[in-house]
Amino acid sequence: MIRWYGLVALLLQTMLGFSQTWKTESGKVTFLSEAKFNSFSGTSDQLQGLIDLEKNLVDFYVDLNTLKTGIGLRDRHMRDNYLETKKFPYAEFTGSFAEIPNLPTGQPVRVEVSGKFKVHGVVQSRTFSGILKKENSGELLLEATFEVKLEDHKIEVPKVLAYELATQESITLVATLKSVQP
Repeated sequence: MIRWYGLVALLLQTMLGFSQTWKTESGKVTFLSEAKFNSFSGTSDQLQGLIDLEKNLVDFYVDLNTLKTGIGLRDRHMRDNYLETKKFPYAEFTGSFAEIPNLPTGQPVRVEVSGKFKVHGVVQSRTFSGILKKENSGELLLEATFEVKLEDHKIEVPKVLAYELATQESITLVATLKSVQP
């Protein structure tokens, strides 16, 4: 009996165009570096990502070359000397939900994902929390904030005071994901 209802639900999703998959190509990533004598932030509006509830897949990445802090010289130093984006151009996360969320329209839902996070060529198992909200349009809004320790990814912290960085960066993701039709 349960299989029959599952088949009917799948048929209705297909016939009516409902999808359990959402995708973005222009989400926003912001990092905040708050050191004792120097605080600054950087952003990219090139976050790419996919959420597939049917496959329990969460997959996001950003080209680190698209991060901008507002100061060109600092951007070049960050990319060339610390992130080494010629060798390691992407920050990536692939994982799954701890529990596949029910997403009632208009209600924010706290979610937790676990998987592999890769920056600077170093892969770590990580668990992140965030908020998903399904809009009336069918779009899915994502907001998440988490911390990344530079040493965990073998990113050298500059010793020169003018380029002081925090040893831990706060990362915020904000994205609107559009439904992928079957």
